[in-house]
Formats: sequence, C-alpha cells, structure tokens
Amino acid sequence: MSKAFKGEDASEAPLVVPPRAPLPAGETNYVTPAGHAALRVERERLVQERARLEASPVDDDRTRALATLGVRLSALDERLSSAHEVDPRTQPHDEVRFGATVTVRPGSGPERRHRIVGVDEADAARGLVAFVSPLARALLGKRVGEVAVVRLPRGEEELEVLAIAYD
Repeated sequence: MSKAFKGEDASEAPLVVPPRAPLPAGETNYVTPAGHAALRVERERLVQERARLEASPVDDDRTRALATLGVRLSALDERLSSAHEVDPRTQPHDEVRFGATVTVRPGSGPERRHRIVGVDEADAARGLVAFVSPLARALLGKRVGEVAVVRLPRGEEELEVLAIAYD
C-alpha cells in the first residue's frame, strides 16, 4: 500500500541501499585493471548524478536520492581506497592465478570458461567469478591437466583444467 494512501510521509521510511558485493573480512580487495577502471567510471557517474540532484528543486524525493547517493558513494570510495590492482599479464602463466581465464571440463558435460576477477567485477552469467568464490578457490594454483574439486551445496564437482590464459 502506498505511503500517500496511508497518510505517511515518504521521508519517514527507512533508507534502503543495496550493499556492494561482499568482500570477506581480512581479504585483500584484488581488482583487475578493467575492474579498477569500471569502479572509477561508476564513481564519476555517481558524482555527476549527485551534482544534477543538488541543482534540482528541494523536495523529499531529492533529499532521499541525495542520501542514497551519499551512502553509495561512501561504500564505493571505501572499495576504491582498498583496491589492489593486479595486472593479469604479470601472473605466472603456467598456473591459475587472479585474472586467469580458465577452461575446464567437468566429469560430464561441456567445457566451460571462467575468468577469476574481483568481487565487484563478478558476473556468473558472463563467466566472471570472484576470487573468493568456491569455484575460484578450488582453481587457484592449479595447472593444465590437474583436477580441481569444487565443493558446492549440491555436492562435489571435479573440473579438469584444460587451458589457462591471461588477457
């Protein structure tokens, strides 16, 4: 039911801002160069949006939008300040490390490709997995021909490493 219908002021509603992708406590915030650039672009877009809102007429919606942007910028600035950029080209190319694109074959099924990236870059639908994910943790340190065992909620899956590439 809408707040207007119930006679409540929208400014009384709690501010809800979706959190950034989680980075486990104590983990270094590794990012690829592309991921680092994307975070900077995101920050610039938020700063521009804040400037646009600050120039608009004052009302409850503007105030809430500015507060939301403030929280998002603060979280993004924290993530940027902790970012540790890793150039995949500097990694040892004979084993799976951060930034690697890994081609694997499960015991049954087709080959799959996964790229190990930072938590803010992860997008499973595009084959981008966060370095803190169970899949990435199982693959890290493996070499071509080795088998990684991934522990998943549905059970264990064995993945043979077929190729390792660094773009």
